[in-house]
Amino acid sequence: MALVGIVRAMTGKAEKLAEAAFRGAQARWGDALEAHRLAPPDAGFSARLAVLSEAARVEAEACRDAHAADFAWPPHRASSSKPPYELQPGSGRRGPDELWAPFDGAVAKLNRAATGTDLLAVAEAYAQLGEAAGELAEAVAREDRIGGARGRSRDRRSRGAA
Repeated sequence: MALVGIVRAMTGKAEKLAEAAFRGAQARWGDALEAHRLAPPDAGFSARLAVLSEAARVEAEACRDAHAADFAWPPHRASSSKPPYELQPGSGRRGPDELWAPFDGAVAKLNRAATGTDLLAVAEAYAQLGEAAGELAEAVAREDRIGGARGRSRDRRSRGAA
């Protein structure tokens, strides 16, 4: 009898921990998306992509943990949710097109998975989105470093010529 009580208590604790981790991951994901929505044009784009990447990875982990605790994903009604404007095709987003294609695919996969109840499918979509956003963050940061160095060189040349 005591063993059953201990097992129930442990199961309850694991469920509460999974639920808390899931709520925390959801809040982090929401904050990362909001940073893109409220962003001034181009300021810190690579850093926002890196934060989005990490938030997606945390979401994926929380979904896996919640699945292990026998939770189901609460399906969302909209399957065509769009990311913030600066992350949408046609917005002038920076970075290599070949890296945006997997990002767009991961967004579409997450939208599809979010309409169901399969936490592992949602976790996989978040993981793919995290990977794609991480690769974009690195590429945009590289472009910024190269562009920044070129900009400083041009500034020095133009000042010296005056």
